[in-house]
Amino acid sequence: MNDRDLPLWLTAVAIPLVNVAVAFLAAGLVVTLIGESPFEALAIMLRGALGSDYGLGYTLFYTTSYIFTGLAVAVAFHAGHFNIGGEGQALMGGLGAALVALSLPQLPALVLLPLCVIGAALGGTAWAFIPAWLQARRGSHIVITTIMFNFIAGALLVYLLVGPLKMAGSMAPETAKFTDAAILPSIATMTGWFGWTVARSPLNLSLLIALAAAAAVWVLIWHTRLGYRIRTVGANPDAAVYAGISPARVTMIALMLSGGLAGLMATNEILGAQGRLINEFVAGAGFVGIAAALMGRAHPFGIVLASLLFGVLTQGGAELAFEKPRITREMIVVIQGFVILFAGALESLFAERLAALYQRFTVQEA
Repeated sequence: MNDRDLPLWLTAVAIPLVNVAVAFLAAGLVVTLIGESPFEALAIMLRGALGSDYGLGYTLFYTTSYIFTGLAVAVAFHAGHFNIGGEGQALMGGLGAALVALSLPQLPALVLLPLCVIGAALGGTAWAFIPAWLQARRGSHIVITTIMFNFIAGALLVYLLVGPLKMAGSMAPETAKFTDAAILPSIATMTGWFGWTVARSPLNLSLLIALAAAAAVWVLIWHTRLGYRIRTVGANPDAAVYAGISPARVTMIALMLSGGLAGLMATNEILGAQGRLINEFVAGAGFVGIAAALMGRAHPFGIVLASLLFGVLTQGGAELAFEKPRITREMIVVIQGFVILFAGALESLFAERLAALYQRFTVQEA
């Protein structure tokens, strides 16, 4: 039975939930083996991630980064490509935002902030250009080129942060602080404008930008001519050529849009939390975005939900590592790995069985 013949509740809800449940079961076994209670560990994680304004703020802060990188992977995926260069593209997004913020400190916030956000998107787009061109015009494998560009971006940023962009008089590899006009307001500040007090956290305006980006990607992929071309090329490049669509051109556009979305991740960290450009600020969000896109089935709504799950794992895992020293942060990475394993590599294992079970029951009822 084709996926298109299955009901939405089965493909979009039941199968991902089964994958997550099995991932948590496997992680629970690991926690049990090291002598801790998996139920207590789960309770600590959920309380740490969702049990207070402060914890929820951090959870949504991490969620924001994963939404951007998940959308980046999804757009490329619809065109039939696997962009795993989100780490490097986000780093260059941070560089783009920082260059704008440091070059135009005299501008008011209403002008400077949009320019910084555009700078972040352009930084990611520019970094995706060469891998996109190599894929579209020379047939180079996008996975290989984007991996290499991740390393190049990391090395380039280190060079800049210890050299030309290094803050004078500081030993730390970071730029000078941005002016207040280049820093996105926090959600705590924004809610304060309406008389609603919430605990302070790094959560900032980027969350709304990420949700707007998710809506924009939904419109682009399913309600525009370009989105139709992207999906056609992703489904069957030969049929696309027969229909008069240039796969090379669509590949270039899709991969550069993907890079731009990854670059926007920098708005959350650089413009919203740090207020300066620092080294390694991406912290693996580019790779988590791959898992979010796989688990969200490359649909913006699914990616938002999957990103929230990984946000809970990240923030709840930090609280868990604090309260249970035997469960280290590396253990949380293991749990995330289980989710990626069951939601990605082993997805068909359960999907096919659930589809067969559904087909059996529907045939019997008929």
